[in-house]
Amino acid sequence: MIVAGGGRPAGGESQEDMFVTSTAQSLGTASPQLEGDAIGLPEVLFQSITHMAPAVATALSIGAATSFAGGITPLAVLFAMVACLFTAYSIGQLAKHLPSAGGMYTYVGRGLGPIFGWLMAWAFALAEPLVAPILLAAFGFYGAAFLSTYLGIDVAYMWIVLAVACGLAVWWLVYSGISLSTRTGVVLGAIEIAIFVFISALLILNAGSRNTLSVFVPGDQGVQPAFQGMIFCLLAFIGFEAAAPLAEEAREPRRTIPRAVIWSTIFNYYAATVFFGPDRMKEFYTFNGGDPWGFMATEVLGTLGGLLVIFAILNSSLANANSGATAATRSVYSMGRSGLLPRWFAAIHPTRRTPVNAVHAQGLLAIVVAVAGGLILANDPFEGLGPINIYVFIGTLLGLLFASMYIAVNVAVIGFYLRERRDEFNVVKHLIIPVLGVIAMIPAFLSVIGGLTIPIVNLELAPFKGALSWTAPIAAVWMVIGIVVYFVLRARNPESLERIGDIFGGEAPPT
Repeated sequence: MIVAGGGRPAGGESQEDMFVTSTAQSLGTASPQLEGDAIGLPEVLFQSITHMAPAVATALSIGAATSFAGGITPLAVLFAMVACLFTAYSIGQLAKHLPSAGGMYTYVGRGLGPIFGWLMAWAFALAEPLVAPILLAAFGFYGAAFLSTYLGIDVAYMWIVLAVACGLAVWWLVYSGISLSTRTGVVLGAIEIAIFVFISALLILNAGSRNTLSVFVPGDQGVQPAFQGMIFCLLAFIGFEAAAPLAEEAREPRRTIPRAVIWSTIFNYYAATVFFGPDRMKEFYTFNGGDPWGFMATEVLGTLGGLLVIFAILNSSLANANSGATAATRSVYSMGRSGLLPRWFAAIHPTRRTPVNAVHAQGLLAIVVAVAGGLILANDPFEGLGPINIYVFIGTLLGLLFASMYIAVNVAVIGFYLRERRDEFNVVKHLIIPVLGVIAMIPAFLSVIGGLTIPIVNLELAPFKGALSWTAPIAAVWMVIGIVVYFVLRARNPESLERIGDIFGGEAPPT
């Protein structure tokens, strides 16, 4: 029996330790574990910040929103930020008691029950490993643009070479150890934030009398454009919860994780479009060959401005791919450790103490998806943007999956505190805020499904066209498969599903 609070039986060895030992023995190795006490608040904070990728989010995620939200894109960003702030608070409330490499997977399992925890894990298993591939594609696109624009090197499919090179660099960073990969994130995150804050300030100053609060006010079409663009703005914020999977490797996780998650949402909400002009924002994403920010930076700072922006985007792509791969490998490792995925994924490198097989699998997947997706979707949904289209396609799928997961996490707060922490239950913290978090996420969720009408406000959302129309069906099929897999596991290996609540560290439910 596990003692609440410490997670250790009288013999001194936790069920988690015994399971990791048996897993390692089945793999024919010793029983190394993830490197504990390896990182503190700065690394955990920047794991979230670089996972959110301020520069890439500004250039690509929110950029894609402009094609739908137009001149009220800042309003769409505001909607997404508010929704994420509610969810960040909810995650912080759960992380107080459930620090775990399983992250949201553990939270929902403990708050709503094993089947919901499994579905969270299943959604995360598709979503998180796809973060790195889209960043490799972005690195390839902007790297090729840099060589062509500033060095005169224009080679067909150069983006593929650069995407593969970025993928290998990310693999090495994550393979080498948690300290190196996250501290690299601190440096890269600080650089990209500084550059875009500086450029954004110059754009605002140069906009002069064009600065206006009207970009936050719905126009003739109401809030529909903002809701449809919100999913891409939400994509810009994905990662504010990325610190959670590092809890087992952070000092004082119950204190650092909530602080890191909540504060990291602030850094990526604002990329002003006032300088470009609200009336022109529908053409923003494809402007200047897919590099509108480079154009604007050059306008206010000359060639140096364009160089700074493209450097920040390349830097951000590498940093975001690194942090995404770090979060993905830790969660896949946890699922393998608990038996919810093959135990092959639970292998730990004996000296580097990293989830070695999960790292290898993630690295290969990222490169293959980036290159194949960039070639297949070369002109869909945007003509001539090549690998950027795989960013938009997978980004839309990620937005839908994460919106669903954030809704589940908010509901899990209510369940967890009513079931396990009734003495701490607070109506505002553990009911009202989670409910508001659910409501705030609904427009983003429904916008991807499309062809629906939001009840009460009677607002119709048009369906996506072309390749983007496949994102919702793909997510639906994946989740249906997940339900089938759950019942297969429950029939063949029920012990693995029972571990969802206690195998990852945190207090076990009362027995």
